[in-house]
Amino acid sequence: MDLSTLTLYFTKYGAIAIFIIVFLEYLNLPGFPAGIIMPLSGVMAARGNIHFFWVMVITVSAGLLGSLLLYALGYKGGEIFLRAYTKRFPKQKEGLEKNIEWVRQKGAVGVFIAKLMPMIRTIVSIPAGVLKMPMRQYLISSTLGIFVWNFVFVGAGYIMGDQVFKLLGAA
Repeated sequence: MDLSTLTLYFTKYGAIAIFIIVFLEYLNLPGFPAGIIMPLSGVMAARGNIHFFWVMVITVSAGLLGSLLLYALGYKGGEIFLRAYTKRFPKQKEGLEKNIEWVRQKGAVGVFIAKLMPMIRTIVSIPAGVLKMPMRQYLISSTLGIFVWNFVFVGAGYIMGDQVFKLLGAA
């Protein structure tokens, strides 16, 4: 999904588009890069299309819902999924086991830190679910990590405004 398409959706559908696209991005679906989505949401707020506060509420809610879906996937069927995945891709087994062990050792702090790391931030929910991390810990650490990540990127778009388009080569 390119910048002009995202801009069209955000302009035409506003908060609903922001929610859906951020939700899909937090499901780690290809084509929805946070480096474009979040700043663009901030630009929409800077232009007065939506208040910054509501952009944050929407993006954090969408991010948390996407993360909870992946957590549930890990919780309900993660062991089966991981066995099938490592059987099909045996070279990935060691890396997956290290990541799961890291989450096991670090717990909620590990989830929080992972939510601040590109790529890892969206998939850390699956190992947290596989490990049956207590929901309260998972919710708090995920919400805080999602808030910080989104605040930085949405805030950058808000502060930089239309300069974001120039940086992304769309102006």
